[in-house]
Amino acid sequence: MANLKQIRKRISSVKSTQKITRAMKMVAGARLTRAQQRIVALRPFAVQTAKVLAEVTAAGEAEAEESGTESEHPLLTRRPVKSVLLLVITSDRGQCGAFNTNILRAAERERREREGQGQTVHLAVIGRKGRDFYQRRKIPLFHVFSGIWEKLEAETARVVARKVLGPFLKGEVDSVQVVYNEFKSAMTQKVVVEALFPLSPTKPVESKGEEPTALVNPDEFLFEPSKEALLERLVPMYVEISLLRALYESMASELGARMTAMDSATKNASEVIGKLTLVYNRARQAAITTELMEIIGGAEALKD
Repeated sequence: MANLKQIRKRISSVKSTQKITRAMKMVAGARLTRAQQRIVALRPFAVQTAKVLAEVTAAGEAEAEESGTESEHPLLTRRPVKSVLLLVITSDRGQCGAFNTNILRAAERERREREGQGQTVHLAVIGRKGRDFYQRRKIPLFHVFSGIWEKLEAETARVVARKVLGPFLKGEVDSVQVVYNEFKSAMTQKVVVEALFPLSPTKPVESKGEEPTALVNPDEFLFEPSKEALLERLVPMYVEISLLRALYESMASELGARMTAMDSATKNASEVIGKLTLVYNRARQAAITTELMEIIGGAEALKD
């Protein structure tokens, strides 16, 4: 009977865990819907901002080549990469499958490759999981952003942008790379390592069966009040929007990964409950059979 009691307690414990995982799945699903709506709303704006900046930059580069001058904005300056800042975006909480593991593995691979090329790598981390990962390995961090996921909005991205812009503008780093999970679906997230700045050089537009053409014709642009004033506002806006999009993508990916992990945990709990119930019924049947045999044996002994 003691064995039956232990099995009952274990079944009760697994059922309690299943209730928690089911609730966490529902919460993650509800939050994921809102996160997807924010991404869908932001993506067109981010794409158009990048397109406008690419066109203005292309016009500026064309004029700079003709006049022999440098780029109008410091964030457009490209120099030999000797030092890099990696901004690694992780979550504050676990229970989201391999979400953080994939991010940190990609960041470590990027760090080692760049160090192997002779570059100096500085690390900035968003999220407690990334902070704990590097602190356990005693790897120095340039900066740890805390409280980002508590209130994620445009001002949050602006604060992050100002912090990571500083070293580049001072010449302490030559490139800033962002490592994050791009949201594809609740089941799929893609780890992305992309350059935040300096901005990538504009590429020609290629059409099928045609020679590559320039992105824009500089003569088609009239800047008002001036190209410098436009870049002064447009470039920081692009950086902030790119960071905000990366943060939104990362949050949606985390929620999708958590929902998938909790769904799997709930199904596993159901399987465990089924197996334990079968073991309990067999043990109970064996106990009843043993008691019946004892009763029958006692009755037979009385007859003798």
